[in-house]
Amino acid sequence: MNNVLLLTDKLIVGGAEMYFCKLENHLDDEFINFYSAAAMGELYSEIHNKQNFLPLKLKNHFLNIYKLIKLVIQKDIRVIHANSLRMLLYSILIKKFTRKNVRLVYTKHNVTILEKKMPKLFRELLNQHVNQIIAVSNFERANLISLGVNNDIIKTIYNGVDVKQFAFKQLRSNETFNIGILARLSKEKNHELFLKIANELKDVDNAMFYIAGDGPEREYVERMVYELNLSNKVKLLGNLSNPYEFICNMDLLLLTSLREVFPMVILEAMATGTTIVSVDVGGIKEAVLNYETGMLIPDHSEKDFAEMVKLLQNDKDLRLNLGKRARIKVEESFSLTSMIQSTLDSYRL
Repeated sequence: MNNVLLLTDKLIVGGAEMYFCKLENHLDDEFINFYSAAAMGELYSEIHNKQNFLPLKLKNHFLNIYKLIKLVIQKDIRVIHANSLRMLLYSILIKKFTRKNVRLVYTKHNVTILEKKMPKLFRELLNQHVNQIIAVSNFERANLISLGVNNDIIKTIYNGVDVKQFAFKQLRSNETFNIGILARLSKEKNHELFLKIANELKDVDNAMFYIAGDGPEREYVERMVYELNLSNKVKLLGNLSNPYEFICNMDLLLLTSLREVFPMVILEAMATGTTIVSVDVGGIKEAVLNYETGMLIPDHSEKDFAEMVKLLQNDKDLRLNLGKRARIKVEESFSLTSMIQSTLDSYRL
């Protein structure tokens, strides 16, 4: 029996954490038992197999590693799949302490501090200890190779969308034109740009702006809304229990991030047919093809974003065609079924 342990930092709302939950929910193989572990958070309700879930502490790393070592020994874990750099470091220590022939799989979801500050150490860490690196975009795969990471251990597996859960919907016909962003309120998501775009369009009477998500930058975002006098145009909704409903209620979904690897929200919006307008960063162009499956803005310009919003607001046929082609693209290239099967293949010894 090839028992597998899934690890992530904590069950907060975020792309890597939602990916972790999808794996926990959908991985299935008659010859594999799946276990999972993370610090608690609002996504705990999404965990299906709670009897195989080990709760960790946010800051007590020694206790976490001790509990995980016990689990690895007791359940004869053969594969550990880490979904953050911290969890990869845990996994390396666990392997050393247990002296077991454990296969280490690492999905790289974001840009880490270690690779920015100490790229040589980051490269050696991956080359010496990781059996399989899952890159969620070809952009990230190329980035890892440029750092000197061994090409043979890197495999691109795109994030997958449950196309049944994120069903295609028809264009809205409400009085307001709704423009949204669905992202954690953190600096790299660049909500400042979203608010500058709203400010550029504040004289468009029927345009409304919605921010879904929460995080450390909430106070800054609220203050900026007040200072730009946008309280009647911008609504903060906090964390959502149903992202599908939010996406379907938007006419446009914007992505303004300073950096990205390959965000899940892009694919979820494409699956529903909601038009994406995104800055061209990371691997986004592998899904959002300009004027085909969405719109790409070359840099972080609020004026360029605002002009694109006005173009799309006035061209319903363009939005309809973009939405239809985006849905087809997701079905062909970014299905959850494909992601799950490819991930299972990565566990084979």
